[in-house]
Amino acid sequence: MGKLAINTAQNVNLDYKLIGLGERIVAFLIDGLILTAYMIIIENLVEVSEIFDTDSWTRIGFLSLFMLPAFFYSLLSHIVFGGQTIGKMLLKIKVVRFDGSPTQWYNFMVRWMLRIIDIWLFFSSIGVLSILLSDNKQRVGDAAAGTVVISVKEKHNIKSTILEDITDDYQPVFNMVTQLSDKDVRIIKEAYAIAKKNNDFKTLTLLKNKICAVLQIETDLFDKEFIDTILKDYNYYTQNM
Repeated sequence: MGKLAINTAQNVNLDYKLIGLGERIVAFLIDGLILTAYMIIIENLVEVSEIFDTDSWTRIGFLSLFMLPAFFYSLLSHIVFGGQTIGKMLLKIKVVRFDGSPTQWYNFMVRWMLRIIDIWLFFSSIGVLSILLSDNKQRVGDAAAGTVVISVKEKHNIKSTILEDITDDYQPVFNMVTQLSDKDVRIIKEAYAIAKKNNDFKTLTLLKNKICAVLQIETDLFDKEFIDTILKDYNYYTQNM
């Protein structure tokens, strides 16, 4: 199972499952069924409507005009829905930048333009082979655009980030926590979680003493209570800056 580690703005790596051939084909087929239904409906409307009851060339012109949304469906859907078509939404998969930075319209444009190589030439063999042979399961369009397709089924728990669940009426205790960086807080939270899990009271005390020394804090709070307060205070101040 391929994995992609995306680094967030808070210096936290989130692992996502890379999507291979099977789910991408299913999403493609779902989109194909939607487009087929749209084209059949438009064609029937043009055929039966008295508005288009003129010469055949005019009818063909109107029909071609109404078919344009279908032609640009994939490109527009990815841009509007942030890396997803309806098929991808149903399968909970998404196109993202390989380096974790925000995906831009031109990334989707490159992917869309290279569909002619990946999908429409040689019965999709180029796209299929590139996905199967690529370490990151990228088709030619993905490789050129710097994108990958990932699963968004997994919900990342707040515990996997530096965020803390604080109430709206939370009152901070130590305003000097703003001297810490996101990286500092991530290290504190990871060490705190491991120490609590292993009932490592020595590490908890060392961690508390280190924080107190760095921030020049004197407190009578117990180790766990103090560290928990530091984490919540940091989140309070960074969320309200």
